[in-house]
Amino acid sequence: MTGFAGNLEPSAKMESAVHRSHSGSGTHGLGPGAFLLFVGLCATPSLVAAAEAAVGDYKHLGVGSCATSVCHGKLAPQSGKNVALNEYRTWTQEDRHAQAYRTLDLAEAKRIAANLGLPSASTAKICLDCHADNIPAQMRGPKFQLSDGVGCEACHGGSEKWIESHAAESATHKDNVARGMYSSEQPLKRAELCLSCHLGTKDKFATHAIMGAGHPRLSFELEAYTANQPAHYVVDADYLQRKGKIEGINLWLTGQIENARRSLTLLQSGMFHPGGMFPEFAFYDCHSCHHPMDKIRWNAQRAGVGIKPGTLRLQTQNFIMLQAATQVLEPAALPELVGLTNGLTRAGQRDTAAVSAAAKALLDWIAKRDGLSKRQFSRAEVVNVRKMLIDYGASDKAGDYAAAEQIAIGAESLSYALGDRDSKKASLDALYNAVKNDTTFSPQAFAAAAKNAQGRF
Repeated sequence: MTGFAGNLEPSAKMESAVHRSHSGSGTHGLGPGAFLLFVGLCATPSLVAAAEAAVGDYKHLGVGSCATSVCHGKLAPQSGKNVALNEYRTWTQEDRHAQAYRTLDLAEAKRIAANLGLPSASTAKICLDCHADNIPAQMRGPKFQLSDGVGCEACHGGSEKWIESHAAESATHKDNVARGMYSSEQPLKRAELCLSCHLGTKDKFATHAIMGAGHPRLSFELEAYTANQPAHYVVDADYLQRKGKIEGINLWLTGQIENARRSLTLLQSGMFHPGGMFPEFAFYDCHSCHHPMDKIRWNAQRAGVGIKPGTLRLQTQNFIMLQAATQVLEPAALPELVGLTNGLTRAGQRDTAAVSAAAKALLDWIAKRDGLSKRQFSRAEVVNVRKMLIDYGASDKAGDYAAAEQIAIGAESLSYALGDRDSKKASLDALYNAVKNDTTFSPQAFAAAAKNAQGRF
C-alpha cells in the first residue's frame, strides 16, 4: 500500500504469495515483466520519527562511495574479514532494490503515470519515494545519484558520519549506530523500515486511485521477504557476537505485529477518510469487491462478525495471524482479540469515528503485548503456532485471499525456523498452488489443501 513499490516476489500476475524454493531463494510463477517492474523495496522510512531520523538525518553520500575495490566493491567474498567486501556486486547483480529506479522507465510504469496524470514516473515524488532513495537535495553528497534506486543508505542510513570510522579495526556496530547507521538487524527496526514502503506511511501510500491506475496490490511478510533478499552478509560467529541472533519465529511475529500496528495507525489518520464522499478504499480487502461474479466467497465466519453479504471489509489478515499465535501462546486473550477484530470490521461499515475508536482499541491490545515478539519460544510452541496456521487455513478463517496468502507464507517461514521445511515441501507447495493466482483463488480449494496438510504438521 505505498507509493510505487510492489511485491518482493510477485507472480506473473504480480499478485501471488512469496514462495521460497527448496534452496530457499525461488518463487512460483515469477514472470520477467513482474521482476523488472514491481520490485520489492525497503526505502527510507517516514512513519516513525526515530526511524526517519536514523536514516535521513545525515547526508547520503551515494552508492559510489561504497563501491570501490578497497571497500565493498570486490569481485568475490574475502576471507579473514568480518564482512565479505563484495556487497556492491551482490546488490547490483542480485538485489532488486538496485533496479528500482530503472523500472520507472518501463512501459508499464509510464502507463500508470499517464493514468494518474503525471508527466513522468521517473520524476514523480509518489514514485521516487519508494523506487529511489528520495532524500532532500541538501542531504545528497557529491556521489549521490537518484538513479541508483534504493541504495545502501536507504536501508543503512546516511553515511556522512560513519563512512570513515566504520572501516577502522576498532569500530563496533554500536559505534556505527551512534554515528547514524540504521539498526536493521533488530526485528522491529527492520519491520518499520521495510513497511514504510511495503505498507505505507501518511506521506507515501498506494491509494485506491494508484492501484486503479495499474499498481498491483501489496503484501508483505517480514521473515519471508528477508529470506528472499540476496544475502550480503553471513550469519557466523562473528556476526552473532556483533549483532545477535534473530529466531525465525520472532521475525515472523514482529512482522505481523508491526504490520497490524501500522495499519491501525494509518486508519486513525486523516488518510482513511480524506474528506471526500468515500473513505480510502485501499484500506479495505481488495477481493471483497474484485473477484469473478461466479466465485461466491461469502462464508459463515463473516456472518458471525455481524456484517452482510456484499459489503466492503477492512483488511484483517494480520489480525488473523495474531489470533492464531494468541490461541497458542495466550489462549485466555483470544476472545478479546477476536472481539476487537470483529469490531473493527463492523466499524468499517459505519463511519470514520467508529473506525478510529475500533483501531485504537486494537492498538491498545497490541501495546500490552509489545514483549511478545522478543521472548524466547520453545520448539513446541513454534510447532503449535504453525499447526494453528494450518488449522485456520482449513476453516473459514482463510476465506479471504489475503489471509490465505499469509497462512501459506507463514507456514513456510515457521518451517524454515524449525528446520523441517524439506519434509513439508509437498504440503507447502499445495498451499502455495492454492494462492498462486488471486483471480482464480478458491477458498474451498485452499481449505482442502490445508486439511490435507493438517496431519503432516
